[in-house]
Amino acid sequence: MKALDTRLALLGGTPVIDTPVPESLFRWPIMTQEDEDAALDVIRRGAFSGLDVTEKFQEEFAAWQGTRYALAFCNGTAALTAAMFAVGLGRGDEIICPTKTYWGSVAQSMYFGAAPVFCNVDEHLSIDPDDIERCITPRTKALMIVHYCGYPCDMDRIMPIVKKYGIRLIEDVSHAQGGLYKGKKLGTFGDVSAMSLMSGKSFAIGEGGMLVTDDTRIFERAMAYGHYERFNAGYIKESEDLKPYFHIPLGGIKGRVNQVSSAIGRVQLKYYDARCAEIRKAMNYFWDLLEGVPGIRPLRVDESTGSNMAGWYNPQGIYVPEELGGLTVGRFCEALRAEVGNIVWDGANFCLHTHNYFKSFDIDHSGTPARIRYEDRDVRAEDSLCDPSLTRWCFSVPWFKHFDKEWIETYALGFRKVALNFEQLIGGEKPEKAMGGHWYGFTNEQ
Repeated sequence: MKALDTRLALLGGTPVIDTPVPESLFRWPIMTQEDEDAALDVIRRGAFSGLDVTEKFQEEFAAWQGTRYALAFCNGTAALTAAMFAVGLGRGDEIICPTKTYWGSVAQSMYFGAAPVFCNVDEHLSIDPDDIERCITPRTKALMIVHYCGYPCDMDRIMPIVKKYGIRLIEDVSHAQGGLYKGKKLGTFGDVSAMSLMSGKSFAIGEGGMLVTDDTRIFERAMAYGHYERFNAGYIKESEDLKPYFHIPLGGIKGRVNQVSSAIGRVQLKYYDARCAEIRKAMNYFWDLLEGVPGIRPLRVDESTGSNMAGWYNPQGIYVPEELGGLTVGRFCEALRAEVGNIVWDGANFCLHTHNYFKSFDIDHSGTPARIRYEDRDVRAEDSLCDPSLTRWCFSVPWFKHFDKEWIETYALGFRKVALNFEQLIGGEKPEKAMGGHWYGFTNEQ
């Protein structure tokens, strides 16, 4: 391992990484001639809007997922929206969702006249089982859980709550396709699950989404929502109440996936588990190297339990400022970028309940913002706020796609260098926002 230079690069020292990094270390998705040939076949046949490739992809995906049905959509948001429609979310309902997630997990619930209710997150940045029951009322229709940054939610504690209250469970698996919780595939716990398959995710097909379920009724309602070319007698077998509406999608949208993405998805699926295994090997090695370093903790699961982090999408670390003299996470990450490059940022997603969309936007001009339209419950109550310590004190780490021992050790050295020499940074911090958090350059105040 490279010798440690104790003078921080941010303050004039030599950076740990001062040579070009191999492109393959982080390139994703991995595209081969097989992917290109599959995509070109669709292009040359002009089969972009067809179904032949997509239906094969769905069959293969369902078999891999271990569910009866899989239904492909144009993106993950559309798949999640169809899941909400499929479970019957409507006017007067509430849907519980962790506040720390991407807006596509819950924002569209307001289209249906429903109100999102935000739940706290725990030390793993996923929904806090201890806070779920506080959020439940007679209006609660569904619980949306998110396996955030690949970390599986605590299903042993969540499932009894769902059963106790008889509410629908939707899993957002956009961060954890193929992940396991105690040996069971994520996305197979809920009544229905949906996920993004866009190019930035660990399961990346270009642009697309997938809905999976074992429930025929849910599957057919999801199909009716946004697949007009399949909303007909040839596809809807059991849902008699849907048949009078054939040929017009009930969501008024055209949600099918482009077959170029389906073709790529079929190839990606063949190699996905093996590629994820290598990612996990690399990421676990990185965190093993940092074991005991003050101020930072891994966000990772104990794989000896039969659980795993899937493709370890958007890997995060937990920051412990009191171990580094109260140094702000922003300053810590600034120093890291100087050492290892523009690859480390603080905060991940901002808390959704802090955004004006959920505070004051009147989506249907009813005169009352959708999130607080029900007089018997103001979901803006102070006890719904996400604990700031769980929002501010996390940071991204390199997402290694290959087990390259030397380069992983070099990146780990950069983190170790900053953490062990934090005293050099004390006094140079800029004031941080009370509820910080970044995602693709956006903050919670926008």
